[in-house]
Amino acid sequence: MILSRNIARVCPRATVGAILPNALHTADAHLELYLMGIDPAREHDPGGASAHSSTFEHIFHPSDFSKPSAVAYDHALKIALAAETLLSIAHVSPQHSPAGKDSFPCVRDTLTRWQVIPSENYRQQRFATELRVKKVPLTGEDPVEAIMYRLQERPASLIVLANSRQDNRPRWMNKAVSEPILRDSGTRTLFLPHGVQGFIGHETGDVSLRRVLIPVDRQPDPQQAVNTAVELADLLGCRAVTFTRVFVGKESDMPSSDLPNDRRWSWMRTIRNGDVVNEVLDVGRNMAADLIVLTTQGHNGFLDALRGSTTERIVRAAQCPVLAVPAH
Repeated sequence: MILSRNIARVCPRATVGAILPNALHTADAHLELYLMGIDPAREHDPGGASAHSSTFEHIFHPSDFSKPSAVAYDHALKIALAAETLLSIAHVSPQHSPAGKDSFPCVRDTLTRWQVIPSENYRQQRFATELRVKKVPLTGEDPVEAIMYRLQERPASLIVLANSRQDNRPRWMNKAVSEPILRDSGTRTLFLPHGVQGFIGHETGDVSLRRVLIPVDRQPDPQQAVNTAVELADLLGCRAVTFTRVFVGKESDMPSSDLPNDRRWSWMRTIRNGDVVNEVLDVGRNMAADLIVLTTQGHNGFLDALRGSTTERIVRAAQCPVLAVPAH
């Protein structure tokens, strides 16, 4: 069955034979929850854990509906699809002009383009995924405050958002959004820099994650970054990934990590001297990294408070997506 093969390609952990997709409207007419292959017993538990062992249990994607946010949306949807979990798409509008549900990206159109569901008569087709999508219109004059309040109500295991350059800030009332979320949410966050297409194909949904850079230091412990990088590559069905750990300092000071022994993964290491941010970015450019994954612990000292933490400075200048993993 062609549809079955397409599901296996786009969502390798799926099994064919789930129930038909449905649409369910909540009491708030602006909220729409798509239930695709979900057990009816879990219908009222949109934040429940996936049937799989993935730690990506709730993907949260704040969007300003711009082109950069569309790239972040592709990544958020693909990860949620692979994890068979809940994807919340949030948009913050001023109180006098809340966004309607029709302003949000159409998930079904994307899944059709990615050949996850057929272009015609999809309601008569059976496809296997427990992806759930909730559209969350928020109102408020401060987008960061609105997003953080939502995350306190419904914690996420991964935030995926676009990160605009300093000279091209998000359209949300011209306020910087990504760095405060990184500092305050305490949640793993995937940043998609402005102008970067990332590792998920917009037209096909194909994954191109082959080279991952993991900056390491004694503090914070890089093991969480290693674990998250491997879990993400495994979740997305990657068959051959080279993980490069980069350390800036003396070779004897480089911390050790528990590296999974899997024939799909290759492990490299690079030692550099100099400014940490500049060296990490240089290694990333030279190896054409598809993703940088690093452990973060926020601001550390007077200089960080003035110019931003190491993670924030890497996020601002990176030429590929950056996944920040809290140390705690």
